[in-house]
Amino acid sequence: MSDILQSKPTCRPCWQLLKSGDHILEPLCFPEQSHAPYPCQTSDPDSSHPSSHCFIVDSLSCLFCSESLPVTHKDILLKHLLLQHKLVIADVKLVADLPSYLLYWKGRFLEQPVTDFCSEIKTNSTGPVEKQERYFLLCDVLPEDRALREKLQQKRLEEVLEQQQKEREDCSFCRVCMFCNDEFTGNRSKLLNHMAHEHAFNIGLPDNIVYCDELLDTLQSKVDNLQCLYCEKTFKDKITLKDHMRKKAHRRIKASNIQYDRFYIINYLELGKSWEEVQSEDDRELVEDKDDDWSDWRACPILAVCLFCDDQRDTMDDIYAHMKEVHGFDLQHLKAQLNLTFYQQVKLVNFIRRQIHQNRCYACQDKFRCREDVVRHLQDERHTMRLPPSATWNQPQYYFPTYENDALLCALPDSDGEESDGRAGEDGVPVIAEDVLDARLIKERSVLKNLLRNAT
Repeated sequence: MSDILQSKPTCRPCWQLLKSGDHILEPLCFPEQSHAPYPCQTSDPDSSHPSSHCFIVDSLSCLFCSESLPVTHKDILLKHLLLQHKLVIADVKLVADLPSYLLYWKGRFLEQPVTDFCSEIKTNSTGPVEKQERYFLLCDVLPEDRALREKLQQKRLEEVLEQQQKEREDCSFCRVCMFCNDEFTGNRSKLLNHMAHEHAFNIGLPDNIVYCDELLDTLQSKVDNLQCLYCEKTFKDKITLKDHMRKKAHRRIKASNIQYDRFYIINYLELGKSWEEVQSEDDRELVEDKDDDWSDWRACPILAVCLFCDDQRDTMDDIYAHMKEVHGFDLQHLKAQLNLTFYQQVKLVNFIRRQIHQNRCYACQDKFRCREDVVRHLQDERHTMRLPPSATWNQPQYYFPTYENDALLCALPDSDGEESDGRAGEDGVPVIAEDVLDARLIKERSVLKNLLRNAT
């Protein structure tokens, strides 16, 4: 179609959406402090209209005639609308529930003429009148259409979240690992965590996945057909396929394959946007907002959380006093008694955090039913100030925080004698702060200095 004349603004360009045990898989996070989400305000279509209510529809109805087709024949119906009725639906792939969408507009077109809702497109406008054709474009520039699409999107999101909750609570899951044939029963997260830890195959956190069975069926089918899950090349046998995925580090799915979009919650969160667009917009906002005026911004106080309970204090002195008086734990005394460096304090805090999170006494390693039982045991048995051998907690794995927003770690005091511009780590390796670069210090401790001296 050319020589387009429009009576209303056109919509944006069409975009395609379709495209176990004690292990802690990622840092935990303390609950946010009394920040309630803002309610979402949207304008819905007139709820008094009978077609505005969402019904379960299993067929696609033409907006103008009695033509009806199964939902799998969407392209045929769209072609029928274009050729027979000169109507184009913009961004049709972004409509969450096409049958309900068509049913709504079928009712509206019975009440008012199509020209009241659609942009008019005239072809061959400079030619003879008898050769000119009029087409109509239905798009979300129309507020009513936009509201309808958002309502259907919200309904779809609610259905997906309900499905995800069912999968979380379902304990009848039973499936064999596609890589080692180990069988897993109970919750789906056991199998997903096994594949991530044992086979380095990570398809995402269980809480981000929906329709998990269908996703696993899809992946299993590809493996059975000797197809690489990342580059999607086909191989002659299973051994060659496994070697390829291992050597090429292809033990992951292809993020750009729109076939997987429906299995991830993020793709249902915002109308017309995939996870890639949402992520890129977040990054772009960080760059664009760097020069904004922040003079009226007030930071929320960072509260340190007790190692043993949910008590929070806004100063380190208060949280130290609380732990000492209520739980009999004196971190400052342990630091002085054991001559702990800053990094050893970090590892000790993370070690205790993890043990308490796992309902285990860090002194005797006894396991309990809940955190309250652990805390009671620590006090009754006087284990609060009793630490296991340092080889148990002085491990590199405890450099990583158990809770990613643990304010207690940010305020740990440096050890006496440690210099801020060049601290020595546990093994005598100098640790140089990123924001302070001392060229003299780097030169004196550089390995290149010894190499050059030996060469001369």
